[in-house]
Formats: sequence, structure tokens, C-alpha cells
Amino acid sequence: MPYAIVTTGGKQFRVAEGDVVQVPSLEAEPGKTVSLEVLAMHTGSEFKVGAPRLTGASVTASVIGHGRAKKIIVFKFKRRKQYRRKRGHRQNFTALHIQKIELAA
Repeated sequence: MPYAIVTTGGKQFRVAEGDVVQVPSLEAEPGKTVSLEVLAMHTGSEFKVGAPRLTGASVTASVIGHGRAKKIIVFKFKRRKQYRRKRGHRQNFTALHIQKIELAA
């Protein structure tokens, strides 16, 4: 099954057609389509790598919606100094449905 390595929001993701991935928040309305930069692609018989991007290849995805990830706790502590800080953080994300992976010519 062909797959691609794409980059968005400073992170890299391995995607195949039909996958649903959560990427760092994008400014796109739900229902719209977005195009992602392709770094590498596996076609089933060969593996192509760009330098740094693969020219001619594209991944098209539709925006399902936006959300916030599960809360993580950030706890800072210094022993014997009465120093404790507890903070929570929820990262924003955009859910994408991968529609089409077009191969480089």
C-alpha cells in the first residue's frame, strides 16, 4: 500500500489514503481541502526521497474539524526549597482525512 511522509506544523507524519491524522492546528475551515508538503514516498515497489521536498508529489486532505488534545500535567519541583509549580496544557489540533496521494512523475 503506498504511503507518504508529509510535514506540517514543524512535525512529520506517515500517511496513507483513507487515514485520519491529528496535526498541529491549521487555519482552515472544516470541509475544506488542504495540500501537504511531501518529504518522501513509498509506491509499493520503490522508495523516493526528496531533498528536502519531493517535487511533483502531493497529498490532498480534507479538514474534518478542530479540537484539543488530552490534558497533560507539567509539574516543576525543587527539593528542599519549597518550590512546586503545577500547570496543565491542552494542545490544539486539526483532524485531517487523507483523500489522495499523487505520485511524482
